[in-house]
Amino acid sequence: MSIKIYNSLTREKETFVPLEPGKVNMYVCGPTVYDYIHIGNARPVIFFDVVRRYLESVGYKVNYVVNFTDVDDKMIRRAGELGVTVPELAERFIAGFNEDREGLGVRPASINPRVTENMPEIVSFIETLVDKGYAYESGGDVYFRTSAFPEYGKLSHKNLDELQYGIRVEVDERKENPQDFVLWKAAKPGEIHWPSPWGDGRPGWHIECSAMARKYAGETLDIHGGGHDLQFPHHECEIAQSESLTGKPLARYWMHNGFVNINNEKMSKSLGNGINPRELLKRTSAQAIRYVMLTTHYRSPLNFSEETLRQAENSVARLTTNRDNIKHRLASADAGSSAGPDAGLQARLEKLKEEFRAKMNDDFNTADAVTVWFQLVSETNAYLQRETVEAASLKLILELIGELDDVFGLLLPEAGEELLDAEIEGLIAERTEARKNRNFARADEIRDLLAARGILLEDTPQGIRWRRA
Repeated sequence: MSIKIYNSLTREKETFVPLEPGKVNMYVCGPTVYDYIHIGNARPVIFFDVVRRYLESVGYKVNYVVNFTDVDDKMIRRAGELGVTVPELAERFIAGFNEDREGLGVRPASINPRVTENMPEIVSFIETLVDKGYAYESGGDVYFRTSAFPEYGKLSHKNLDELQYGIRVEVDERKENPQDFVLWKAAKPGEIHWPSPWGDGRPGWHIECSAMARKYAGETLDIHGGGHDLQFPHHECEIAQSESLTGKPLARYWMHNGFVNINNEKMSKSLGNGINPRELLKRTSAQAIRYVMLTTHYRSPLNFSEETLRQAENSVARLTTNRDNIKHRLASADAGSSAGPDAGLQARLEKLKEEFRAKMNDDFNTADAVTVWFQLVSETNAYLQRETVEAASLKLILELIGELDDVFGLLLPEAGEELLDAEIEGLIAERTEARKNRNFARADEIRDLLAARGILLEDTPQGIRWRRA
C-alpha cells in the first residue's frame, strides 16, 4: 500500500513517490537558537521525528536535515541583553535544544547545518539571483524582486495584490516593491558580520534555508516540513528564491503541522501561557508528551493542558503495563512450550499490523494508528487470560509492539532501565506537591512508579531523600 501525503502546495493528498527510489531527502526548518524551545516548537520536532522513523521502518533511507538559525535579529538582540556574543549565545541554546530533543526521545537528525558555517554558499546563492535579475542591491542591502517570480504566493494561496501596503506591511523606500524581501542585510555598527560583494553584512532569514537545503538535501527535496506559521512568508520566500535559481520545484511534498493551544487559548507571550518542555520533563515523561502530540492529527490544532497530560500518562502506563505483562508471562513456566504460535492469534496480529500501516500511510494519521495499538492491547490482554499460552505467540506480540514503539516511542523504560537523576527529582517534587494538595492517589502512583524502577524514598528532617536499590 502506498503512502499518501497531504501536500500543502496542492491542498490534496498525493501518492508519495520520492525522486530516487528507496531514498528520502527531508528538510525540516529548525529553531532560531536564541532561547529554549517551547511546547509549540516541540510539536514539529516530535511529529517529523515520527515521520522519519516510519519512513525508515518501511524501508526508506532517510536523509533528515534540520537546520539551526544561529544568526539573525533575535539572536543579536538577545546576545546584547545577556552580554554575550552571538556565537556564545548560539552554543548555549544549541546545546539546550539537543538536551530537549534527547529528553523528548527524538532521534538526532542526519545533519544540523548552521547558517554561520554556510556563508559562502549563501553569498553565492544571492550573487546568482542578482546576476539573473531576480534580486537587486539597494543601500548595501539585497532584496528579492517578487515581481520577477509570477508564482509568488502559490504555497500560502494568498492574494498579495489585496495587501494594504503601508498598513499590513511596513513600507521600505529602498525596495522596488513593498512585498520584496531581504536576502542580505548591511551590518549596523558593532553587529556580527561577514564580507560580501555588497559590503559587510549577514543573510536574511529566508535565504538561509534555501541555501542549506540545496547543499545538504538537493535542489528538489522530497519532503519539506515545518509549522503552519512558516507557510507565509518563510516557505513562500524559499520557493521563490530557490525555484528562480534552479528552475526546479523546491519540494515535491510540503507538510505543515497545526498550532498548539494551551488550555484552549492561543499560546502567546502576552498571555504568559508558554510551556517549556524541559520544565515539563521534570514532572512527567517524554512518552506522555509524545502521546499528547501524536493523538491529534498533525494538521489539526492541538490543545495542551494538565488534563490531557494526565490522560496521556495513564495511556502510556497502560501500553507499558501490557508490554511488561507479556514479558512476565513469557518468563513463566507455562510459556515455555516449543509449540508454534497460535494460528488465530497470528492472523489477528497480521491484520492489526496492516491496519497500523494503513493509518500511517494515510497522511501519517498517528491518532488512528495509536487506536490500533490499543486494539492490540485488548487482543493480547484477552490472550493472556488463557490458562496456557505459547511462547512463540508471546514473542510475536512483543515483536509487533517493538515495531510500533520504534515508530512512536511511547513505552516507558523497563524496570531494569535507570531513570535519569533529573527525572527522579522531578517526580519527587511532583509527589511532594501532590501530598500537599491532598492528591494522595497521584502521590501513590509516583511512589509505586519509583519503587518499580528501584528507587527507594526516605523521609528525613531535611526532606525526602532517594537512593537506588
